[in-house]
Amino acid sequence: MLAGLPRKDYLNLLPVLETVKLVFGQILYESQARIRHVYFPNDCFVSMLTGVDGGRAAEVGLIGSEGMVGLPVALGIAVSPFRAVVQGGGTAMRMKIADFRREFSQSRSLRRELFLFTHLLMIQIAQTAACNRFHRVTQRMARWILMTSDRIKSNEFRITQQFLALMLGVRRVGVSVAASKLRERNLMAYRRGSFTILNHRGLVAAACGCYKKVKDVYARSQGRKDLFHQRRRRHTGNRKAG
Repeated sequence: MLAGLPRKDYLNLLPVLETVKLVFGQILYESQARIRHVYFPNDCFVSMLTGVDGGRAAEVGLIGSEGMVGLPVALGIAVSPFRAVVQGGGTAMRMKIADFRREFSQSRSLRRELFLFTHLLMIQIAQTAACNRFHRVTQRMARWILMTSDRIKSNEFRITQQFLALMLGVRRVGVSVAASKLRERNLMAYRRGSFTILNHRGLVAAACGCYKKVKDVYARSQGRKDLFHQRRRRHTGNRKAG
């Protein structure tokens, strides 16, 4: 997200941005807890979990370098509706809430990026809810593996079956059965907490249509942003030439 900002706006943010290391399983916010920092992931990704009865929880959203963790602050809300848990360790740029609010009010480009991401995240959350209701665990697991791979830009990542069960909102035995089916089709490998995609195209075919639907929306959005920046550069260049 930060890379999509005009250089001037990005440089204005640098003095209030802090590079932090996030580790797998780290909780950034609890549900209904006050948000004290926002995070712009670099090479990590964060799950948004919502709780249900009996202390159970399920993932409703996944945020990587395309977005920001702590989005409610941009909407004037200081409390997180979800539990934010680091899924894949790495680095992120962190900003204090007071600094974010000031920069958000001053930067039109930052507001535009965040409002667009709000729209995209809403689509992802809605699609995830429908997916969890109508699709089989094997399809949902394939979708989740692909979404994770997209965010870390790698076909291999580490996660335990217990944590994956939490993400999918199913029992661990359900994860074991689904993983076995994908392994039998030589679509992925799983060993000691490490998932490896062996056949990306086959895994896309095994996933439900929710994966491609959300991915296409994100891709079209990125295309529109690239076109906007190209037009903006041409307009600025013509204005200087004139």
